[in-house]
Parts: sequence; structure tokens; C-alpha cells
Amino acid sequence: SFDSVHLPDLVFDMPVGWERYRQRLQETFPQEAQAIDRYIDFVKTVAGRAPAAGRQPLQKVLGKPASQCTLAEVFDAVEASDRLRHVLGYLCGIYAAPPSKASAVMHARVVDHYIGGAYFVRRGGRSMVEALLSAIKDGGGEVRLRSKVERIIVEGEKAVGVELTSGEELRAPIVLSNADAKRTFLEMVGEENLSPALAQRIKGYRMALPLFIIYMVMEVDPSELGVSSPHLCLFPDYNAEEQFAACYEGRLPDRPAVFIPIASLKDPLSESIAPRGYTNLQLMSVAPAQPEAWGVSQGPASAATRSAYRHTPPYLAARREMEERMLRVVEEMMPGFIRRVVWQECASPLTQERFTLSSGGTSYGLEHSLDQSMTARVPYQTEVPGLWTVGANTPFGHGYLGCMMGGRTVAKMILQQNR
Repeated sequence: SFDSVHLPDLVFDMPVGWERYRQRLQETFPQEAQAIDRYIDFVKTVAGRAPAAGRQPLQKVLGKPASQCTLAEVFDAVEASDRLRHVLGYLCGIYAAPPSKASAVMHARVVDHYIGGAYFVRRGGRSMVEALLSAIKDGGGEVRLRSKVERIIVEGEKAVGVELTSGEELRAPIVLSNADAKRTFLEMVGEENLSPALAQRIKGYRMALPLFIIYMVMEVDPSELGVSSPHLCLFPDYNAEEQFAACYEGRLPDRPAVFIPIASLKDPLSESIAPRGYTNLQLMSVAPAQPEAWGVSQGPASAATRSAYRHTPPYLAARREMEERMLRVVEEMMPGFIRRVVWQECASPLTQERFTLSSGGTSYGLEHSLDQSMTARVPYQTEVPGLWTVGANTPFGHGYLGCMMGGRTVAKMILQQNR
């Protein structure tokens, strides 16, 4: 099992492989075998793992193409119970959208991605950074740190380089931005260089809900945790939609679902994750994006001093409250799991915005809703000649795989155009 889903009255361990998944679901929910069959056949077909004929019975019930259906509509069509819905939809934390908003096709592809096994980069994300740095330098490139881009230079309706906040200009025939979509187009390119249609489209995009994360190290050997899955998903009730609703409304969720990736179980042999005898883990939950929910009137990107919010009493109180609510859920569902903590720190949506300048402090880019999926997202090749976009806001979305596939796609397109 690579994921362990904890609900008020059951624990479901996610297996590798479609048929093992089907079998375990039917063992857990024997009265819903038909609903499970219909759901899995639909997801496999949408993900390209089964003949298209498998989609037809459910398609008739849905009454429209799969690309126009939310995950909740699929759950309704297969007549899944609340308990089954939470097990089938537990990956909502991966893309931060509830079933009522999430694209069924996008969800199917996420499930298909993980069903072959959830892989982890050895030594964590830092090894990816080191590999990218080596590739850039080996190719004759240069990596500039602490060099904020003020604007993308557009001359004669073409992107020709960037200007840094220091005033330095870097000229290039091709400009790629993996920055936040709204900041790329509305701030760095500028509305005056966009068509009214594109400017309106960018303004209308909704960002995915951000995350609140508790980073933690415990003086507990990973073998003593009492769990085998490296990723725990805790749902304290059967009302995940309410948690999302609270966040959309700018409220801290009362009893947040908590997702716990345990890095020390993902890479147990690497001492770069944690020293022997210690466990490195994180507690994550979706959270509200509105600055007011965190006791401030504006996000760090708009403030005169980006870090000013960190020491204000209202922010510290809101951060502490969210932290305590998450820890209460963990203690309620897994008593004694959190123990002998030797280091603990929190990151709020304001933290993410401060360091990455992402709109609303999101980690996932644009919201993964029906009207913002795949080709409805930011295009790789923009209407501004010479300007390309990559990253979480583009069609393949966020995460290692999404960003890598997007980057590869753009590289191929650029090379084909510049042969």
C-alpha cells in the first residue's frame, strides 16, 4: 500500500494495480460491487486503459461526454455511498478541489498515474534541483539567484528578454516563464501588450486552494511508527465538501482533512531526509487563500515588506489555530502517533506567496475545475511571439510529472520551430 485512507469507521489501504484495487474495494464495500465496477471501468476507459466501449453504459446515465462531467456527477451516476465516495475521491488533496468541482477526466488520470505505484525522488526534491542545475550548466547555461524579474520586455509586439528589478536587462530570442500565470501576463508582460480576450481570460482564472503545512521531525525510528504506508490521508468525517466550502469562503475549516506524507518511509535509506532514528514528515491541509483569513489585509506580494506579516499577532493567532485544529484531528484519529517532536514549523498560504509570488499562495497553479482543465489552461505558446509558458498553470498541470511533461512538450515545440 502506498496510501492509507483513514475514515471515522474504516481504514482503506490503496494497493498497486487496477484489479487489486477493484478487489480490495469490493472486499471493503461488498454491497457496492456494481458501483465499484462501473466506476473503475469508467476511470480505466477515460485514462486509456480499457476499450472505449467500457464507457458507454455510464455515459448514457451521465447524459454528456466525460470531459463535461465533475467527479461528483460520476459518483452520482454509479450511485456510490458517502463512505465509498470518500475512498474513491481521497486524492482530492493532490489537486485541492472537491468532487463537486473536480474534472472527472483529470481525476481519472491522477488515479491512473498512481495506480502503478507512487514513486518518490531519492533524497527528495533537492536532488531534482541538483540534476536540473547540472543539465543547465552542462548545456552552457547560467542560473541566476536572487534576481527578481520586474517585466518581460516586449518590443514590436515580440518578447525579447527580461528586465530585473536591479534594472539589468537580459536579452534573448525566446522567453519562457514558469512563474504564476496572473503575474506573468498581467504584471510582467502588462495588459497593454495583450489582446483584450487574453487579458480577460487571465483575469478570470481561479487559482487552486492553497495549503497549510506543518513540517515536523520526531525522535522516532520510522520502523516504530506503526504504519507501513508512506502517505496517510485522514478524513475526520464524511463531509469533505464542507471543508472545501469553508476555505472558499475564507474560513479555517473546523475539522480539516489532514494528509501526511512521511518522507522517511518514502526514502528509508537516505540520511539526507533525516538522521537514523528520526522521522521526517509533514502534515498538510487545504486552506483559505484570502489574506483576511490569516489576519492581514493583503498578501505578501502586495505589501511594502514581504515578510512584515510574520510577526503580527492576528497572523500568529490564525496560524496557531489552524495548526492546533490539524493536530487535534491527527490525535483523534491516530492517538499517540505524533510524539517526541524535536522540530516543528508551519507554512501558511502567505508563506508560499512570500517565497514564490504565487497568486493566493497556491502550490498547484490554476484550480482543476471543469472549465479550467487541459486546453482551457494557459497555453504553452502564447499570443506574444517569443513568449512561452511552462509549469503548474499549463495543460499538464502541477507536480513532478505534470511540470516535466509540460517542459518536454515546450522544448520539443521550440526546437521544431527553430530547426
